[in-house]
Amino acid sequence: MFYKTLILFILIRFRFIWRFNQSICGGKQASPGYCPEVFDKELCWPETPAGTVANQSCPLSIGYDPTRMAYRECWPNATWFTLKDNKTWSNYTKCIDMDYLEFMLFINDCYVIGYSISLAALAISLWIFLTFRSLRCTRIRIHTQLFVSFALNNIVWIMHYELVIPNPILTIENPVWCQILHVIIQYFMLANYMWMFCEGLHLHLALVVVFVREEVIMRWFFGIGWGLPAVIVAMYSILRIFVSHDTMICWLEDSYESKLILTIPVLISLLSSLFFLINVLRVILTIMHPNSPNPAPVGIKKAARAALILIPLFGLQFILIPFRPEYKDPYEKLYLYISVIIIPYQGLCVSCLFCFANQDVHHEIKSFFHRKLLRNRWNNWTQDSGGVYVVNGLSQSNHMALLSLKRKSTTTVRL
Repeated sequence: MFYKTLILFILIRFRFIWRFNQSICGGKQASPGYCPEVFDKELCWPETPAGTVANQSCPLSIGYDPTRMAYRECWPNATWFTLKDNKTWSNYTKCIDMDYLEFMLFINDCYVIGYSISLAALAISLWIFLTFRSLRCTRIRIHTQLFVSFALNNIVWIMHYELVIPNPILTIENPVWCQILHVIIQYFMLANYMWMFCEGLHLHLALVVVFVREEVIMRWFFGIGWGLPAVIVAMYSILRIFVSHDTMICWLEDSYESKLILTIPVLISLLSSLFFLINVLRVILTIMHPNSPNPAPVGIKKAARAALILIPLFGLQFILIPFRPEYKDPYEKLYLYISVIIIPYQGLCVSCLFCFANQDVHHEIKSFFHRKLLRNRWNNWTQDSGGVYVVNGLSQSNHMALLSLKRKSTTTVRL
């Protein structure tokens, strides 16, 4: 149970407990019968006699209690303790602040709940878009692709919480599928922002560039929404595998360079989308205002307002990251509460703005229930026990203009 809670804490820290990369701390030659001096990215461990255990105060890192002790074992052959992959390891497990850990467990549970609620809303929205044929226009097709990217992103995050977090040994063994899962998460995250960019670009083209073939637009949008993220994630993976060698603990620790490969395209897409949407609103307010001969369609107005709300919402997580309060800061919990509301509930927000608040969707649902109600009323006449069809008292082979429905009560109704 302790290791299960330990790995949950590891996954939400900015700096992780398990450190495997060995580097020289002091640079001096080790004395015979001593383990060499090393730096494990947390502490500098001095020369230690073979067959003994070195200990010192825990580092001043997030989640660590500096009043406790960390350990590092020197084997009888004068080498540091190693794991199966021949990487050395320092024992920081006793450094964990358990009260802080319990709070972070609560935050993780909130993330899972948020992703699940968003996934349910996205599933309902996709069912609506794919069920009603009259909604199958270019704008709704773009909405559908955005919702699919969000739904898949939520699914892989839930898989991450269910399969990786509860298993501490898994991150140490670092299986291939765990690394692939991390790459897939990054891919769908980028796809979210690329399809958000397509939302803004489509509205811009619909009002500014009038004569554009929709088939051509969708081919470009599929390339941007699904193809471009694949190229960026491939570059990200190559950098981590062959350059920075950040492939341990299921790729959970990013280097500064690898983070830039993902962050820069997202920021560019957000700024571009914001520019497109501001220009769309400018056209609606100045050129296509309600009093003009060619006012903007109501659907485009609502879509533009919805997308304009979502753009800053999507970017808030990147704005908040550089301002994360320090460990034990009074505002740290407030920061985490804000993050747990913004990030996992983005899918729910998208569903509400682009589907549940969509006037076309409202019209189709009302028409669906209206048709179903009429069909049920008709079935009450045609499927009553003992009812028979009569065409003016003659057989159905006669060509008659009026149809009479004779019920069991012998009442005849002319249609």
